[in-house]
Amino acid sequence: MPKIWEKHGIRQAGFFTTLIGESNQEVTYFLAWESLAERERKWTAFVSDPEWITARNTSEADGPIVANMASQFTGPGGLLHGE
Repeated sequence: MPKIWEKHGIRQAGFFTTLIGESNQEVTYFLAWESLAERERKWTAFVSDPEWITARNTSEADGPIVANMASQFTGPGGLLHGE
């Protein structure tokens, strides 16, 4: 887990790379949140952290390294089906 996530109390629940699919360059992180309010507070603190901004800008000096980023919120399947 990235140290800067630890700094902000962001908990990684899983980290995966795509083996078969449209792109083997795809990375998926699962992050654990107690609530949407916690997610908003901690993620906002992370993305506005000067240490993160400097690290991101340095890594992207020759161009962006992320082509696309998406956020999804998931839960147990039974919740969607009234189980």
